[in-house]
Amino acid sequence: MLDTISDMLTRIRNAQMAGHKEVEMPFSKLKLAIAKILEEKNFIDSVAKEGEDTATKVRIQLKYENISNNKKVPVIRGIRRVSREGQRIYVKKNEIKSVKSGYGISVVSTSRGVMTGEDARKKGLGGEVICEVW
Repeated sequence: MLDTISDMLTRIRNAQMAGHKEVEMPFSKLKLAIAKILEEKNFIDSVAKEGEDTATKVRIQLKYENISNNKKVPVIRGIRRVSREGQRIYVKKNEIKSVKSGYGISVVSTSRGVMTGEDARKKGLGGEVICEVW
């Protein structure tokens, strides 16, 4: 697996399209940090680290909203990888843009850890734009 973050985002997207309640993936600190941001911003219900050593997994409980006639729609309308293995995208603090006119978030890896683009802008930090979620 070359790009584990793209794999994570694809697993989330596919699980929601299939209507699954949860999705599981191999553990990494970056994946856990991204998932915690999604939980904090109410895009997912919960995230947990499970297992030990090489069998460690990240388990994400997906979130859906009810609309008429008991039809459930995923809270995450779209999720997109921005910075890729072959083309890294870095932004300065004043270049961080809003996502979908403020309805979404960008996830940025800074020198002080992984945070939303809004938090990075407030703290005066730039970094690598990992993904956008709306």
